[in-house]
Amino acid sequence: MSADLRNVAIIAHVDHGKTTLVDQLFRQSGTFRENQRIDERAMDSNDLEKERGITILAKCTSVEWNGTRINIVDTPGHADFGAEVERILSMVDGVILLVDSAEGAMPQTKFVTGKALALGLRPIVVVNKIDRPDGRPQEVLDEVFDLFVSLDADDDQLDFPVLYASGRDGYAGEEDSVREGDLNPLFQRIVDHVPPPGLDTTGKFTFLATLLDRDNFMGRVLTGRVQSGTIKINDPIHALDRDGKVIETGRATKLMSFRGLERVPVESAQAGDIIALAGLEKATVANTLADPSVTTPIEAQPIDPPTLAMRFSVNDSPLAGREGSKVTSRLIRDRLFREAETNVAIRITESADKDSFEVAGRGELQLGVLIETMRREGFELGISRPRVLYREEDGQRMEPYETVVIDVDDEHSGTVVEKMQRRKAELTEMRPSGMGKTRITFSAPSRGLIGYHGEFLSDTRGTGIMNRLFEKYGPYKGPIEGRINGVLISNASGEATAYALFALEDRGELFIGGGAKIYEGMIIGENAKPEDLEVNPLKSKQLTNFRSSGKDDAIKLTPPRVMTLEQAIAYIDDDEMVEVTPESIRLRKAILCPHERKKAKRKSAE
Repeated sequence: MSADLRNVAIIAHVDHGKTTLVDQLFRQSGTFRENQRIDERAMDSNDLEKERGITILAKCTSVEWNGTRINIVDTPGHADFGAEVERILSMVDGVILLVDSAEGAMPQTKFVTGKALALGLRPIVVVNKIDRPDGRPQEVLDEVFDLFVSLDADDDQLDFPVLYASGRDGYAGEEDSVREGDLNPLFQRIVDHVPPPGLDTTGKFTFLATLLDRDNFMGRVLTGRVQSGTIKINDPIHALDRDGKVIETGRATKLMSFRGLERVPVESAQAGDIIALAGLEKATVANTLADPSVTTPIEAQPIDPPTLAMRFSVNDSPLAGREGSKVTSRLIRDRLFREAETNVAIRITESADKDSFEVAGRGELQLGVLIETMRREGFELGISRPRVLYREEDGQRMEPYETVVIDVDDEHSGTVVEKMQRRKAELTEMRPSGMGKTRITFSAPSRGLIGYHGEFLSDTRGTGIMNRLFEKYGPYKGPIEGRINGVLISNASGEATAYALFALEDRGELFIGGGAKIYEGMIIGENAKPEDLEVNPLKSKQLTNFRSSGKDDAIKLTPPRVMTLEQAIAYIDDDEMVEVTPESIRLRKAILCPHERKKAKRKSAE
C-alpha cells in the first residue's frame, strides 16, 4: 500500500496561488465529477478565508493519479499562522515550493522553506503565474537557489527539480515558454521525486497528533500521520505527552481517511497514511497516540513562542448587550479556551478579576482573525492595544524583532525609509527590483510596527507591499513614538446630529456620521492637534420663529473614516480600547468618565 502513496505539502508566500493550484489538481485527477459544482478555491473552507483570499487553517486532502494516492496538505502562507505549518511538515515526505514568477522569494516563503529544509525534506520548485507579463522566471529561480543556500540546504536539496506553471489555467512544463497543456508533469514529478513513506507497518501502532478540530457528533478529531504499525476501529489506544506521561486511555471509535474534500470512514490504517481519529477526550496536538504497550512518545516539533498579546475583556460600554448575544465573561472564557485547545500558537491567561483575559499570539493578523471569528459568532468584546512580549536574558530586556521586506515605487522609497527609521528600524538592504520599484529590507522591533500598516498604505498611495516575518529576540530599543494626533472624545450620550458634526469638521477627521449612537468617552474622530479634545456631537440648532428645523437639509458632511477591525486595533493608544460587536466597531477611552481619566493621568505622571 505505502509504495503507492505520496505525502506532500504545498508551501508558498501569501497569495502566490497554492489553493488555486490545488483546485486544478482536483479537477485533472478526476476527483470531481464532470458535472459537479465546485466553489473556486475549494480548500479555503471558512468564510474569512474566502473573503480575505488567504489560507488560515492547514488542511489535508487527497487525489488519485494513475494508481498512486497523493495526500496533499495546503498550508497557510502567513507567518502569523506558522504554528500550523511547523506541525504539518512532520506529516509529509516532500514539499512543493510555489513562487510567483514576478514577486519571487518573499519573507514568508523563507519562513516555511526554512522549516521544511531543517526537517530534511527535498523540495520541488514550481514557478507559478508563468504567464504574467512582468514575470522574470530565471531571476526568480536564482533567488530561490540563493534562499536555499542561505538556509543551509544540503546538496540533495539544492539539486531540486523545477517546473513552470499557471495554477489558474491548469498547465505545467519544464520550459519557461510553456503556455498550454495540463498538470501531468507535476503529478509525474511528485511520484518520481517524493519518496513513499517507507515506515514500519509491522511494529506497534504510533501516531503524532498534528491538527485538532471538534465535531458535534464525534467530539475531538485528531489528524496526523500513522508513524508505525496498523490500527483498526475499536483498537485500544492511549495518549502520551512529550515526557511520556499517559494523559488518557481509550479506543479508536472512528477512523477517517481523506478523499478529495471529504473525510470518509475507513476500517483500518497503516504506517504512512494520513488519517483523522476520534475517541479520546483530552489528547491534543503534539501528543502521541499509540498502542497501550508503547511508552516512548514521538518527538514533536517545538513551536515558536507568541510575540504579541492583547487583552480581551467583557464589553462594559453603555451600549453593551444591544447587538450581540454572547456578552458574559463565562462565555468569552469558554470560547477562548476552546480556541487555545485547537490553536497551539495561542496562550490565554485569566486576570484576577475574571473579567478579562490576556491572549498571546504570533501577530496582529492571527489575533485579528480570532476576534473577527468571535464577533461573527455573536460575541461582544473590549479589546486593548496590542503589546509585545518581552524577555529577560542575562539581566537585559529583550524584545521581538521582525524582518520587514517592502516593495514600493521608487518615488515613495525615501518616505518609507524615513518613517521606518523613526520606528527604530535598521535598513539592511535596498535594491531596485525592476519596473520602477525598489525592494527595501529592514530589521525592526515588532513594537514599532504596530499601527504602521495603515500609514504605510497612505504614504505609498496604496501601491506598496509590506511583508513581515519574526526574526529574533534582540536588545530593547528604547521608547518609540506612537500616534502623533490626539482624538475627539464625545462628552455626552445619545445620537450624533449632522449639525453638530458639521461644526466639528474643522477640528479634525470624523469617524462617525449623523445619527450614529454615541456615549460619553467614545472616540468620534481624530484631532488635528496632538492633544485629546472633548466635544459635544449632540448639539442641535436652536429653533426660533425665524429658524425652522427643515433648513438642516443643506448640511453636507464629509464621509467619515470607517475603520476595519485591524485598522482600529492598530490605531488605538494605550489608554484606549476597541469595542467589538457583531454589527459595530467603536473606538473608546478605556476610562469613560472624564474626571476619572484625569485622575488616572495624574497618577501615572507621578
